[in-house]
This record gives sequence, C-alpha cells and structure tokens, in this order.
Amino acid sequence: MDVATAIDRSGDGDGIEPIAIVGMAARLPGAADVNEFWRNLVDGVESVTELSREEQLTRGATVEEVDDPGWVNRAPLIDGYDEFDAALFGMTDREAAMTDPQHRLFLESCHTALEDAGYDPSRYDGAVGVYAGTGGNTYLHRYVLRNKRVGGNPHSAVSIAAGNSPNYVATTVSYRLDLRGPSLTVHTACSTSLVAFHLACEALRNGECDMALAGGVNVELPHVGYLGMDGFTSPDGRCRPFEAGANGTVWGSGVGVTLLKRLSDAIADGDPIRAVVLGNAINNDGAGKVGFTAPSVDGQMEAVAQAVAMARVDPRTVSYIEAHGTGTAMGDPIEVAALSAVYGSETDDRGWCGIGSVKSNIGHLSQPSGIVSVIKTVLAMEHGLIPPTINYETPNPAIDFADTPFYVANTLTKWDTDGGPRRAGVSSFGIGGTNAHVVLEQAPAAYRSARRVRPAQLLHVSAK
Repeated sequence: MDVATAIDRSGDGDGIEPIAIVGMAARLPGAADVNEFWRNLVDGVESVTELSREEQLTRGATVEEVDDPGWVNRAPLIDGYDEFDAALFGMTDREAAMTDPQHRLFLESCHTALEDAGYDPSRYDGAVGVYAGTGGNTYLHRYVLRNKRVGGNPHSAVSIAAGNSPNYVATTVSYRLDLRGPSLTVHTACSTSLVAFHLACEALRNGECDMALAGGVNVELPHVGYLGMDGFTSPDGRCRPFEAGANGTVWGSGVGVTLLKRLSDAIADGDPIRAVVLGNAINNDGAGKVGFTAPSVDGQMEAVAQAVAMARVDPRTVSYIEAHGTGTAMGDPIEVAALSAVYGSETDDRGWCGIGSVKSNIGHLSQPSGIVSVIKTVLAMEHGLIPPTINYETPNPAIDFADTPFYVANTLTKWDTDGGPRRAGVSSFGIGGTNAHVVLEQAPAAYRSARRVRPAQLLHVSAK
C-alpha cells in the first residue's frame, strides 16, 4: 500500500473508537517512577551508570569480559530490580526468589498503573486485559538452575517455569491481580511493547475487555557493561540518535506499563485521561530488505501511513514524532525517510515538526522501549514541553533535515500549536521486521488528569 492510498482511506466511514490512556507506570534507568523520569527528561540527564571493574566482577561479569579491549564499563541500569514486596501479591519469599525479576517488575508496574488511574481491580466489575512482552530468561539459567536446592528439585519444575518463562509474564499479572480479560505475551523483539499496546487498543475496540494493561519489561543480567561493536553497539556507551557521530545503540533495562480504556467509557466514568490514541498500526517488512536484521523504508512507511489514516488527521497537525531512533548510521536515515514520506506527503512545508528519541537519555531498553516512548510523549503533552534529545549536535550526513518536515528537538522546547490539540506520532521497530506506529492526541481539556488533583492526597502504604 502506498502513502496516498493509505491516507485516502481516511475519508471513508465514521472513524474508529479513540482509546484513552488513563494510567501509567515506569521503572527506568535513573528513575524510580514516571515523575522522576519526567524530571530527568526535562533536565537532559543521560541515565547511564559508570561501573568499575570490581563492581562488574561482583555483579557477575567474567574476567574475560571486563578485560576485553572492546568492553564498555557503562550501561543504563535500574535500581532495586532485586527488591520485591512478595506478601503484597500473595507470594512467599521462596516463590519470589524463584521468579524472574522481569516478571516481578512487570507485576509491580501493572499494580502501579492501576493505582495511577484510581482503580482497585478487586472492586472493578469489568474485564481487564493484559498485553505484555519480556526479555529473555537469563535469570533462569544464571541464577535459578544453578541453585541446587531449587534447580535440582524435580518437584520445582512447574514453579520454575511459571516464574521464569516469558509465556507467563502476562498471565501472572492476571492471576495475582484477579483480572479476567484476555492475557497474552507478545514477542516482536524491540517493537514488542508498542505491538502489545496496539493489540490492547484493538481488543478494547472489539469489546474483548473493558480496560487493558499494555507494556513490556527487560532486565539485562548480569547488571554490568557490554561489548561495544562500532555500528551496532556504541563503543563509548553513548546513544546518539540522528547524529553524525552515531556509532551504535546502548542496551539498557527498564519497565513501562499503560492502562487503556475506551474514550467514551473513560469520560462516562470520570477517569483522569492522560492522552488519547487516535490511530495505531503494525505490519512486517517481509523480504524487501537487505537482510533479516535490516530495517525497511517501505515497511516502516506503510505502518506509519496506516496509523495516520486510522487517526483521520491532517499529518501537518502532528507537531512531534518520538522516533525509534537507535543511533545507528543506517537505521536513523531509513526511519527519517519513511516518516518524511508520510508526514510530508501533503505539504511543501519543511522543518515544522520536532523529532526526538528517548534512547539518547536511557539507551535502548529492547522490549519496553516502545511503551517508554509513549509514556515520554504523554508526559510531554501534559506539560506542554518537548524534552531535549541529547548527544546531538551535527546531523547524520545521510539525513537532509532541511528537506524533511523535521527538526531534531535537542533543546527543551515549549510545545505550542496553532490552537488545536497537541498531536504526536510514536514509532517502534523490531529486528525481524515487525513495525508499529501510533498517533496520540492531547486529552480533551475538560477531562485531563490535572483537573482531578485535589488538596488532600492519599498516603500509600504497602499492604493488602
């Protein structure tokens, strides 16, 4: 499908059901929650931890790794991934110890996202779905199976699998929080969580559930540096989206979750609406590219065009794009070319839309990277500020920004519009070719979350 065909389809029918984002939660490098994440973004903080050789050996790196000349002694790490309130979720300490930190973090973050929206699942009559993706189960092989008291006990096999297999990251949440909607795990590499977000939106529109949790999690274990490979992983531990000096991405750890609801229901129920999803689409590149791991202009362009067509908005009214933006010399120009083909298709204007990537701040979190991009964009809409994409000075020579709709938002910028609502696009692409794009809009003025702020605040404690 070409761009014109996809956008032309937007003239037919009455449109699709908008989806409200009513709750959010995140644990990210340098940020224990969404509010701290926003402060770091506004301040242009690069949340990458410097590690000594001794620290990395203590954390589980090998001597061969840390003494390799290409080893990078820094990475975007998260604090407290090994801490967990087992009793709050009806688990014993032994169960928690056998459970992958990724599962624990995702469960905690789903609980937080529900609280953010003001929902107690035990008192909610509707069906709540869960759509999630997780990184690999390194914890199982490095820690659980090496514990002879656990891994050597055949009676523990089912419990070990339930606590560690990616199959159960979503269903664990459904069980522990007593949620009755669809519950499924998604695996599309780096685009996983935005694909989960897309599936949750479609499930809500199809009436399969009344609310849906969507997100992803990844914890790199051991929590140490990595081997730099110029062009793929940055040899200096710095991610530089769209920059001439971009030399690879930086893998990191984190978790992000959103709580979604049909907009009409959110308004009727008086929910705090943080943003609205107008359009969302996913596809795959197929074989039309140089290799399995390579990105594709055509595949990305078609996914973006489908999401914009579904949103039924003039692309010229979208004033910010949160890009996938891995900071690779090949990937960034392909992404900008695909975005330009869609967002610049109906105007000769240039340089009117900001573009940025949160990976410059926190690295590439793999599976949760897409949902974290959504959370960043929602926060920017709420505050009316576009945070800076750091580590950018000179554009990638393969990107002629002067001939595109975009400028790199590398300074803190007030997000003004021509009187309409703030609108943004968010992209996420995965190795293997599964692409995702969503179009977001600022919450309707009368229903924004800020109107729910009251002078009295709840004091939260960890208890049933």
